[in-house]
Amino acid sequence: MKDRILIVDDNLEIIELLEDILENEGFEVSTAESGEDALDLLKNSEKKPSLILLDIMMPNMSGYELCSQIRREWDLPILFLSAKGKAVDKVVGFEIGADDYITKPFDTEELLARIRAHLRRYERIRKHTEEQPEKEAVSSPITVLKFKDLEIHKETYSVYVSNQKIELSTKEFQLLTFLAENAGIVFTREQIYDRVWGYGYGSLNTVTVHIKNLREKLEMDRQFIKTQWGTGYVFIGEKL
Repeated sequence: MKDRILIVDDNLEIIELLEDILENEGFEVSTAESGEDALDLLKNSEKKPSLILLDIMMPNMSGYELCSQIRREWDLPILFLSAKGKAVDKVVGFEIGADDYITKPFDTEELLARIRAHLRRYERIRKHTEEQPEKEAVSSPITVLKFKDLEIHKETYSVYVSNQKIELSTKEFQLLTFLAENAGIVFTREQIYDRVWGYGYGSLNTVTVHIKNLREKLEMDRQFIKTQWGTGYVFIGEKL
């Protein structure tokens, strides 16, 4: 079955260009010229999209607002595709739940590579979630990183704090996993950015924002991520 990509953009020329690119690569394509139209498609279409390409600057409902609404109800990759290329724009995009941020004008091959990478990642998560609908048993082959009051289930992108499941974005999960797998090692923001994001976009403030978000979601009664002033961050969870 072909993956369907939903393009949300108020620029008809961009929509037509992306349609040609994606259909030539074998994708099904649906389009929306506004956030409201996109929400209608998501709610009423029998076949939901596998991934969304989302512009930011649209009338009535911005891409940021639409992304936030989508994240409340659906779990699928969201890639911002925008002419807004400042670091702060990208940080905001990641903070509200985007999986990726690509600036216009874009390189076609890079765009397709990122789309395929996110589709593969979400497909792996979906398969494992279907196979393991409940919290994995001890005998499960799923890789589990266990710390005091914290469990990280790698293949299902699931995190539990004091046995309560915590919802994280894809990048928040990848950041937490990277730090936890390297517990006790101090990493600079540059090193974290290179290992977790691995693309030549964004700014180091992206790391700071994601660390802040992780702390707000995870650190209720104890600290897991410590700031090493003047250097970076280190995971200090007590391994079991």
